[in-house]
Amino acid sequence: MSTFGGTPETATIYVTVIIDLTPTRTRTGPSRVLAVVEGRSKQAFKSWLEAQTKAFRDRVEIVAMDGFTGYKTAAVETIDTVTTVMDPFHVVALVGDKLDRCRQRVQQETLGHRGRSGDPLYDIRRVARTRAGLLTTKQQHRLAKVFADERHVAFEVTWSLYQSVIEAYQADQPAEGKKIMTRLITSIQSGVPAGLEELRSLGQTMKRRRDDILAFFDHPGTSNGPTEAVNGLLEHLRGTAKGFRNIVNYIARCLPDAGGFRPLIHSLL
Repeated sequence: MSTFGGTPETATIYVTVIIDLTPTRTRTGPSRVLAVVEGRSKQAFKSWLEAQTKAFRDRVEIVAMDGFTGYKTAAVETIDTVTTVMDPFHVVALVGDKLDRCRQRVQQETLGHRGRSGDPLYDIRRVARTRAGLLTTKQQHRLAKVFADERHVAFEVTWSLYQSVIEAYQADQPAEGKKIMTRLITSIQSGVPAGLEELRSLGQTMKRRRDDILAFFDHPGTSNGPTEAVNGLLEHLRGTAKGFRNIVNYIARCLPDAGGFRPLIHSLL
C-alpha cells in the first residue's frame, strides 16, 4: 500500500502496489512492480486478480503481505491453492507497536503525563525496541533498572514477548522457529492476566492470523522486504516530482521506475 498526494482540492488517494517477488526468491534479479491499483481494499486487489488470466493465477503459489486482512481474503477467494504469508517485518512491527503502547500506558499510570526526557520509560524507548542480543552492557543495565521497578512489570512482560518473536525469526532452523512462534501464539490467545491489555489485543490478532504467521516457517525466505524497497523507490519518485496531480500519470511513472515494463524494454534493446 502507498499513498498518492493529489491536489489541495482532493483528498489523499491510497493505492495498492502489487509486486512480483519471484526474481528475489529465485535469485535471478530484483523484484518489480506488476501494477499500481487505485484504492486500498480487498476489492481493489481482488478486481486486479480477477482481471488476470487463469494461467497467470495458477502460477501464483505464495502471496506475502502486511497485516491488512483484506488482501488475504482477496487472494484466497480468487486463487484456489494460494498460500498467504504475513511478512516477518510486519509481525515484528505489530508486536513492537503493542510494546510502545504498553510503555506509554504505564508511563501515564505511574507519572501522570506523556513521556519526556528524564522519565525512565521514555529514555529507554529505543533500547526497548532493540534485539536483546545486540544490546550493549550499558543498555542492558538501563533496561534492568527500569524492570526493577515493580510498577513496570506489564512493560517487562510485553518486552519479553517482543524478544521471543524476534527469537523465533532468528532461529537457526525454520522448524525450531515455528515451535517458538506456535508456543508464543498459544500462550497469549486466551487467559491473559489483567493489566496486560496490549497482549490481550495482540493475542486476538495473532490468533486470527496464526496460519499466515506460521506459514513463513514452511516457506523460509518469503519476505515482503523487497516490496518495502519498491515502495521506497516510489516515495522517492513522488518526492523528486514534488507530487503528482493526476493518478494516471503517477501510475505511468511508477511502472518504468520500478521495473514494471522491464521485460518489454529489454526486448527492444
